[in-house]
Amino acid sequence: MKPIALILTIFLWTSCQAQHQPDIEEGQMPLYEHLVEKITAADNGAAAEKIVGQTDGKRLVLMGEASHGTAEFYNRRAMLSKKLIEEKGFNFIAVEGDWAAIFQLNKYIKDLPGAAGSAAEVLHAFDRWPEWMWGNTEVEKLAEWMREFNEDRPEDEKVGFYGIDVYGQWEALEKLHLLVERFQADLASEVSELLACYEEFKGNEWDYAGMVFRGMTSSCEEDLAALLEKLESGAHSAGNWADYEFFRLHQKGLVLKNSEKHVRLAANDRGGSWNARVNHFWQTTQRLLEKYGPDSRGIVWAHNTHVGDASHTTIMRMQGQVNIGQLSREELGEENVFILGFGTFTGRVNAGSEWGSPMQIMNVPESPSGTYEHLLSQMPKEEFAMVFDSEDRQFQPLREYIGHRAIGVVYNPRQESGNYVPTRIAHRYDGFWFIRKTNELEVVE
Repeated sequence: MKPIALILTIFLWTSCQAQHQPDIEEGQMPLYEHLVEKITAADNGAAAEKIVGQTDGKRLVLMGEASHGTAEFYNRRAMLSKKLIEEKGFNFIAVEGDWAAIFQLNKYIKDLPGAAGSAAEVLHAFDRWPEWMWGNTEVEKLAEWMREFNEDRPEDEKVGFYGIDVYGQWEALEKLHLLVERFQADLASEVSELLACYEEFKGNEWDYAGMVFRGMTSSCEEDLAALLEKLESGAHSAGNWADYEFFRLHQKGLVLKNSEKHVRLAANDRGGSWNARVNHFWQTTQRLLEKYGPDSRGIVWAHNTHVGDASHTTIMRMQGQVNIGQLSREELGEENVFILGFGTFTGRVNAGSEWGSPMQIMNVPESPSGTYEHLLSQMPKEEFAMVFDSEDRQFQPLREYIGHRAIGVVYNPRQESGNYVPTRIAHRYDGFWFIRKTNELEVVE
C-alpha cells in the first residue's frame, strides 16, 4: 500500500472510532457498554420484530410515551399495534382519553349505528383540552386502518378503540341519562335523584372539590357509589349484564364515581387523587378484558408515567402513587404483561404553557448529561429498541435510579430539571424504544 493511501486509511479508521466514543460521564461507561450491546436498530424493521416477538402469551401490552405531543411516539405505537392485531390477535386498544369522546371513534372503527362518516369528522369534534392529544393525523390514520381491518369481520370479532380516563364526566352524565331512559326506564327516577348532587356542579368540578374541602357542601361520593350499584343490580336482575349497551351504561356510572373521587381528593391528597384516576384506568382495562372474553388480549397507550411500573421510581413510590403498569403486573402477573417505554433526546413537541392555554409547538432541549436520554443519545444508532431480561435487572448500574424524561401537556422548556423522574429503567419497563430527534404532531384540519 502506498504511504499516502495508508495514511488516509488510518485517518478514516481513527475518525470512525472517534465518532463512536460516547460523550458521557466516566461513571456511566459500564452502563453504556452494557446497553450498547442490547440495541436493535429500527431502520430495517428488526426493532419492531424484536418487540412483537416478546408479546407471545401476554394478556396486556402497555406502550408509553415521553410526551403527549410527539408524532413518532404515536406513529411507532400505531405500527406496533397493527402488528399485534394482525399477527397476534389482540382485541382492543385502550388509550389515555375520555370514554365518551373516544367511544365516538370506536363507533366509526366498528361501523356501529350512528357512526360518523370518517375518522377526521370524529376527531374534529374533540373539544376538551388538549385537543391535539387525540385529534391528530396519526390517530386518524390508525382509525382508518382499523375500520378497514374490521370491515369483513363478524361483529363480535371487530377490534375496538376505547378511552380509559376519568375526564369527560359531564358528557358521560348526559349520555347516562339518555341510556337509562332507553334501556332501564324503570330506574330513571332513582338515577336522576342520585345524580342530582354532582349534576348541580356540572362543568364546575373544581369548584365542587374546593367547596367540599372547605366544608361548604357535602360530598356526592355516597350517591355516586349507590348509582353504580343500582346500575349493576338492575342489569343483572334483567339478565342483560353482558349486553353491549349495559356495558356502556355501567361504564358511564364508573366514570362519574371515579372522576368525583379524583377531583375531590385533589384539594388535599395529591397521591390519593392520582391513584383514583389510575385505578379507573385499570378498572376500565379489566372490564374490557372481561368483555372480550377469557382469551382476550389488550393494548394500552398512555404516558410513560402511567405505564412504566411506578414502584421503580423514587418520586412516585415515596408519594404512595401507583399506576396501570404496576397494577397490571400485580393483578395479571409479570409474565402476562409487557411494558414498552418510549424516549427522545431532543426535537419539537405540542404542549401548552399552562392548563387550557393555546397549543404551541415548543423546542425540546437536549437532555442533560447524567440522564438516560443523554446516555441513549450517544448510542451509534439514532433509533433503536432494547428488551430487558433478568440478567439486566441484576446488573448493578441498572439497579441505580437515573433521571428519565417526562414531558406533560403543560410544558416549559426553560425548566427542564423538573421533567426527569429518577427511574430504574430495566425494572420499570420490559423494553424501551428510543428516538434521538422527534417532531410534533400534526393536528387534524
